[in-house]
Amino acid sequence: MQTSTAIAIYFLIWWITLFAVLPFGVKSQHEEGEFAPGTDPGAPAMARIGTKLMWTTIVATTIFAIGAFVYRSGLFEIDGFMSWLRSPR
Repeated sequence: MQTSTAIAIYFLIWWITLFAVLPFGVKSQHEEGEFAPGTDPGAPAMARIGTKLMWTTIVATTIFAIGAFVYRSGLFEIDGFMSWLRSPR
């Protein structure tokens, strides 16, 4: 696997993981009972973006490492997977 391909795959995994992690632990201003002037009541009271970015990086790196190990060890062959996906004639 080329370095540019690995970086692109890692970025995609990281981005998808970010959207999976973002809703964890979010409480709206309405649930907290404290409203900031000029904001929607459904807006997060405490977004904790730094913590979510850290968890996203940890989870994405783990997923990427497992995928890279499986790919490099030959446990999963792309050609076999592609032949499995082909529709019968």
